[in-house]
Amino acid sequence: MSKPQLYALDFDGVICDSALETSITGWKAARQHYWPKMPEHIPADLIEQFKFVRPALETGYEAILIVRLLFEGVSPEALLNDFPHRIESLIRRDQLDTDKLKQRFGSTRDQWIADDLDNWLAMNPLFCGVQEKLASIDNQHCFIITTKQERFVEKILSANDISIPREQIFGLERSLSKQQVLRQLQDDHPSHPIVFIEDRLPTLINVMNDHDLKAIHLLLADWGYNTAQDKQKATELKLKQIDLSSFSAL
Repeated sequence: MSKPQLYALDFDGVICDSALETSITGWKAARQHYWPKMPEHIPADLIEQFKFVRPALETGYEAILIVRLLFEGVSPEALLNDFPHRIESLIRRDQLDTDKLKQRFGSTRDQWIADDLDNWLAMNPLFCGVQEKLASIDNQHCFIITTKQERFVEKILSANDISIPREQIFGLERSLSKQQVLRQLQDDHPSHPIVFIEDRLPTLINVMNDHDLKAIHLLLADWGYNTAQDKQKATELKLKQIDLSSFSAL
């Protein structure tokens, strides 16, 4: 008798639409810790530019660098198309430390939460229908695999009445790649089919190319932070895509 399916879900771009909050946190951290002459509030048009670039972001601290480059006049198209080089050039130019960027991005979020939790949560809505879907899954069968810090994931889930055991949330603190987490899930639950839903195409390609993970069912969340080019490439790779209504029925 087959065991129940396990859901391995990315968080930002699959469960939570966090682009607005991420851009604001990045701006706050940039201004407070690095470039104090930036305006107090992020301009509305720069938020829209950030959303355009968001598919390239892998870890939250990169938001600090994205908003700075956009503020300096780099076009969103140029930044999206040459993301690693532009980010690394800014880090070198201003002699930035990646570990400090991560710490300051997290502490800036913590301060916002301490000052106005309700406002912070309002900037982190769940995608339509996701709350109902997660509520319908036995929480023992649902795992979160994310580059977000776990305490932030827990706050957003709790605010939406979603209960997932803390040990089933694999966040930035674990210092594990998503492939490593998926291998661990396979080892711990050998008889369960596993579906991994992710909005970032490069992450899915890494899993596709990992021989140890061939049994995992991979789905690209088309409502998340990916581009038309990503979707086209997914089609060419025969990587299945899923929309929100199909996710709700999965």
